Amino acid sequence: NHGITGKGITSAILDTGIYPHKDLSGNILEFHDVINYRITPYDDNSHGTHVSGIIGSSGISSKKYIGIAPDSGIIGVKVLDKSGHGNPETIIRGIEWILKNKEKYNIKIVNISIGTRVYSCSDESSSLVQAVDHMWDSGLTVLVSAGNNGPDYHTITTPGISRKVITVGSCQWNNTKNRDSRALFSGKGPTLCNIMKPDIVAPGDNITSCGTNNTYTTKSGTS
Repeated sequence: NHGITGKGITSAILDTGIYPHKDLSGNILEFHDVINYRITPYDDNSHGTHVSGIIGSSGISSKKYIGIAPDSGIIGVKVLDKSGHGNPETIIRGIEWILKNKEKYNIKIVNISIGTRVYSCSDESSSLVQAVDHMWDSGLTVLVSAGNNGPDYHTITTPGISRKVITVGSCQWNNTKNRDSRALFSGKGPTLCNIMKPDIVAPGDNITSCGTNNTYTTKSGTS
């Protein structure tokens, strides 16, 4: 209603890849694969496509499932394998590619739906946290999932423990109380360094978005 559609803004998504869904076909500006080094966009897991749809789906197929920023540009950076697993080295290689190409594609936002368990406050100094901090310092808005290891305290995952990035948790609608509440699976702070996290919560319970082969899927999580 306010004309804010993401036009002129590009989001880079570090995830399992991106399927060229009909609802995303006009938004995908580039694809970079550090796992299998393929050129053509693909997603052998569907998670990255689901996240991409939440951000930039045009809703042209369903006339219903429209993304938050349907006119935004999207870059899929595949850093996770078909099982959704990755390691800091591949993720950091994806981050390095984003930093190298952020001006070329006008990348303003980076979405990282990746998380590993935290065992001590010293994990704040890990190479992965340093890499996401570097993106933030370079002028990028970096959003990282809080992880799905809740509801206990100290369950924010790496790199969401970074003090610089925006760590996002999940909320769900509570019909009995007529209000939003934090989803039980959502990672809960503070961090082991006693930093308050997450920074914000957004709907993440039973969200329908783009899937592979021009389908739609429903997923829950802080991604």
